[in-house]
Amino acid sequence: MLEHLSINSLGVIEETTVELDPGFNVVTGETGAGKTMVVTALNLLLGARADAGAIRAGDTKATVEAGFVLPADHGAIKAAEEAGAILDEDNSDRHLVITRAISASGSGTRSRATAGGRGVPVALLSEIGEHAVAIHGQSDQLRLKSTTAQRHALDAYGGRGVAKALVAYRRTYTSLQDTSIELQELMSQAQERALEAENLQRSLEEIDNANIEENEDAAIQERIKRLESAEEFRDAARIATTALSGDDYNLDAPSAESLVEAARQVIAQTPGQVDELEEIGKRLASVGIEIADITAEISQFASSLTDEGPAALNQAQSRLAELNRLKKLYGPDLADVVRWAEEQRPRLDELHGDTERIEYLEGQQHLLSERLQEEGAALTTLRQQAGKQLGEEVTKELHGLLMPTAQFSVAITPAEQPGPHGLDEIALLLQPHPGSEPRPLGKGASGGELSRIMLALEVVLANTDPVPTFIFDEIDAGVGGEAAVQIGRRLARLAKHVQVIVVTHLPQVAAYADRHLRVNKAPNVEAGFTTSDVSELVGEDRISELARMLAGHADSTSAREHAKELLETSH
Repeated sequence: MLEHLSINSLGVIEETTVELDPGFNVVTGETGAGKTMVVTALNLLLGARADAGAIRAGDTKATVEAGFVLPADHGAIKAAEEAGAILDEDNSDRHLVITRAISASGSGTRSRATAGGRGVPVALLSEIGEHAVAIHGQSDQLRLKSTTAQRHALDAYGGRGVAKALVAYRRTYTSLQDTSIELQELMSQAQERALEAENLQRSLEEIDNANIEENEDAAIQERIKRLESAEEFRDAARIATTALSGDDYNLDAPSAESLVEAARQVIAQTPGQVDELEEIGKRLASVGIEIADITAEISQFASSLTDEGPAALNQAQSRLAELNRLKKLYGPDLADVVRWAEEQRPRLDELHGDTERIEYLEGQQHLLSERLQEEGAALTTLRQQAGKQLGEEVTKELHGLLMPTAQFSVAITPAEQPGPHGLDEIALLLQPHPGSEPRPLGKGASGGELSRIMLALEVVLANTDPVPTFIFDEIDAGVGGEAAVQIGRRLARLAKHVQVIVVTHLPQVAAYADRHLRVNKAPNVEAGFTTSDVSELVGEDRISELARMLAGHADSTSAREHAKELLETSH
């Protein structure tokens, strides 16, 4: 709800703060007192265009402020918090204060807005107001103006049945959209994906045909090294073997094996053996055995150096070049090449499966399209039922608001193509009198009539999805008597569900209010200007105001009696 409204230097109002009731609030006052400034202030707070002409004469700046209390999950609270507003918390509710300042300057009109103490763009006030306040005035019929809002209102009125059907439809619509997008991508990229599959197939075949073994590149490098140095290795082995054992060679130099054996024999034949020499002899024997083993291993190594010739070397070098090429393309290491191939195989399977996937998606698209039509038709039927009932209820309300020949209806027509909200275009229509063509809401109706139309509609929709605060400006234009009583009664009924603020000239309407506010005019003839403020009326003061509205002055005894009767019958 709207807790308070403060106005400073706007129109004829110098400075005032109005505390508002959560139910039915009425604003009255003499003509020219500045009642419309209350609505003007609220419009400014809701993002209306600033006009320097609204600033009080003699001042250069006007400010307005409003305090709201709303649930923490309310759309207006979310919008304010996203803009950085600082909010006071009260259990599950949040307190939001917004301000708007306008000033006149040489270059035009300046405007500044805040929400929760933070400077915000004026456009944010419109977003907050869209969720928090609906203004119905002579020139501004903001709520339910768009086709989106009208569709939302009808669906909310339709209740759980429409909501359930809409959820099912949207689920199918989303699935159909996803399927169609994937199918379109596959078909539009068919040539590109076929080329990717061909290149990938070639790469995998190349790697598979290479039959790569673990650490094969290191082994081949070692083999190339041996093949390139085979002759040098054989010569070195021959010389080493001769130096160790002297076998099969006629060299003058004694072998290491013979020298060790000779030293061992000398020690063994030395008379008077001692422990030290005996130990040395044993070690020489071990050395001889070790030399013999080394000699045998060198001989074995020499035997392994077969003379494979240039062909074997060329083959090893070619294999190494092939492995290096694969590493450059898919490496950097040989293990990375093998890993890359394994990781790419699923992608190749996916690309090869495009044809099957396209066929499957085409089938799904057909099934989902049929289901969407079925669910859309079911949603349309429920909307038609809700629309018929809504039209009848609003028409009944209009007849009680001095529009006895008016007919309200909901037009549900096929949309050009299915959308996320159904197969329908929805419009709220009014037929002012028999024989006339039903026209979109707001076309062909006067401001007062339009306010009554919106009142009738809001009363019917009050239990479905209303905004927290409704403001009606001059809703009573051109009516009186029983019609005025009916307007007051319906406003009171609406106020049981939401906060209602009404600017009115009709005592029959004002009598139904929970809080009565009067705009007081105080002309200053000598200074040449008029000042107004706002005060709450209770008890005798309220009776006096109602009497003034009835008879033109507050002292009429009959008017005061009539005013008391109005208050008694309205509560």
